[in-house]
Amino acid sequence: MRDIEPQLLDDLTGTPALEWAQEWSGATEAALDTAALRDRIRETLDSDDRIPFVSRRGEYLYNFWRDRAHPRGMWRRTSLASFLASSVGEGRDEDEEATTWEVLLDLDALAAEEGEDWVFKGSSLLPLRWDRALIRLSRGGADAVVVREFDVETRSFISADDGGFTIDEAKTDVSWVDRDTILVGTDEGPGTLTQSGYPMQVARWTRGGEKTVIFTGEPEDVAVGAAFDVVDRRTVVTRALDFYTSRTWVDGELVAVPDDCDAVAHRQWLFIQPRTEFAGVPAGALGVIELDAFQHSAREFTVLEKDATVDSIAFTESALLVTRLVDVATSIVRIQLGTWQRTELALPDAASAHVVAASPLAGDEFWVVASSFTTPTTLLRGDASGALTEVRRAPAHFDTGGLETRQHWAESADGTRIPYFITGDFSRGVRPTLVGGYGGFEVSLTPAFSNVRGIAWLEQGNFYVQPNLRGGGEFGPQWHSQVVKVNRHKVWEDHKAVLEDVVARGYAQPERIVIRGGSNGGLLTSGALVQYPECFGAAVIQVPLTDMLRYHTLSAGASWMAEYGDPDDPVERAAIERWSPLHNVRSREQVAYPPALVTTSTRDDRVHPAHARTFALALWQAGQPVDYFENTAGGHAGAADNAQVSRVEALIYEWIDGKVGERLG
Repeated sequence: MRDIEPQLLDDLTGTPALEWAQEWSGATEAALDTAALRDRIRETLDSDDRIPFVSRRGEYLYNFWRDRAHPRGMWRRTSLASFLASSVGEGRDEDEEATTWEVLLDLDALAAEEGEDWVFKGSSLLPLRWDRALIRLSRGGADAVVVREFDVETRSFISADDGGFTIDEAKTDVSWVDRDTILVGTDEGPGTLTQSGYPMQVARWTRGGEKTVIFTGEPEDVAVGAAFDVVDRRTVVTRALDFYTSRTWVDGELVAVPDDCDAVAHRQWLFIQPRTEFAGVPAGALGVIELDAFQHSAREFTVLEKDATVDSIAFTESALLVTRLVDVATSIVRIQLGTWQRTELALPDAASAHVVAASPLAGDEFWVVASSFTTPTTLLRGDASGALTEVRRAPAHFDTGGLETRQHWAESADGTRIPYFITGDFSRGVRPTLVGGYGGFEVSLTPAFSNVRGIAWLEQGNFYVQPNLRGGGEFGPQWHSQVVKVNRHKVWEDHKAVLEDVVARGYAQPERIVIRGGSNGGLLTSGALVQYPECFGAAVIQVPLTDMLRYHTLSAGASWMAEYGDPDDPVERAAIERWSPLHNVRSREQVAYPPALVTTSTRDDRVHPAHARTFALALWQAGQPVDYFENTAGGHAGAADNAQVSRVEALIYEWIDGKVGERLG
């Protein structure tokens, strides 16, 4: 049943499409012996020695946790004292779990009780009081969620009949104002969603049922969202014009920065990150000014950061935390609000670090994670001085002996130097090599530890390569902007340059290289397959975009035109036609592609499964070697729980090993 009319594959849950997907997926899985690897990955994902990441809300630390007994997960909380009782220290058993957790919501019990495939998508606790929460629940892992109010003290949902806030399934944006008021952007019928399927308007809902629209955007926008600042008692509305331009209103007054400038109002200040120079603040830098002065035409910004790429910012009660990138190496600076005094945090050596939890309502406590390709994750707690205390250290579940990481630079077709990391045991010579990659949406790829990758790939003595392609945010806005729309082809030039450099340096042979990428990275790998198939031996293409002449009409695709271009614009369409993977598939008689594995999820409501389905079909009809796997749940992540993750990862790595691994001799 491999052959099918392509238009039938657009129907997410249509019988012909599902039967086609299930039959091919079953054949792909049946051809691979994944049981042993699947069980080992599952054991690692469910292990009790993982780090529970926490966020403070009032006197408690909150965490969401999955394990073998609770595959859907538990939303739970503990005290700081209890959490620190399990912190690492001299004489302690690091595997010992002394924390006492209070389970607030058991997702497995809820799913069984209600007969729903619930996936937890987060919670928003009522600020300052913390006794109510807005819980977001997804069916099968889709982006669309049901929002329900939860009583934290009684550990129960409050039904709509009892006055609880309930929002039907949609791609919803919701924020507390006070105990009886919320700000909501959701699907309320015609005229309330953008062409991308996200909220176009924001309304103020009261517990009594009153709904008052406070802002409406345009259908061409990506989305409109709002949040209430409980400290300064003001409403902040953001209208995302596209992925990289937006406008912000504070209590109804427009903040008049350029559309390509990110603006954050915090306390009495306005922080900006411009993509092009504005008011003396360079592109990619971070500037600050008093908000009231700015709104009265002042433009004398203080530049807080200009010598490194600003990766992210976060606030504590009295400080700003800035995560910086220099040649894809991270550092974090604590800047005292008002005095702007700087303190660089003392991070673990050779680690990539990020702030994972900080809030102005949580005092000056903040949480940082640090790891590298070869060093497991460490959780550290920061305080008002900027000092970091190690709280948890995760173990490695595979043998890291002999592993090292090197950074190299390849030269792209236009002369741009492209950095990449390679990790492995370099004493073993030429090895099978897995090359990742993304190259889009200003996403920065920094070194990070993965037990799954270690177990399934590195432990066998193989190499892993992580390239930092243009399109990411590793070197500021221009690293991204120079490859959008009609210049998109340069991402593949960067990728090809890295593949060739890996071979030139003697790490790998082309036939033993496998490329892997998901989402925009799936566009990368599917495009590589049809453009330079001679550079590698296999391709894994996950939840990809491939039909780029109509991507803007599928699911959330209209929101990505600032990245890829508009297929309805003749000039941009001509550029897209040259690299759109689906439209450049050639027959086996013309060129022999290496084998490809294409995967997706039926519940992916961000990148439509039709992209993966039609590309796999086109490869098969062209006589090219292709396998296909479609998970029936999991959303855009491709898997919704540890069991699904272990199943999909084991399938991918066993497939890879069979194509480029050592079993080939």
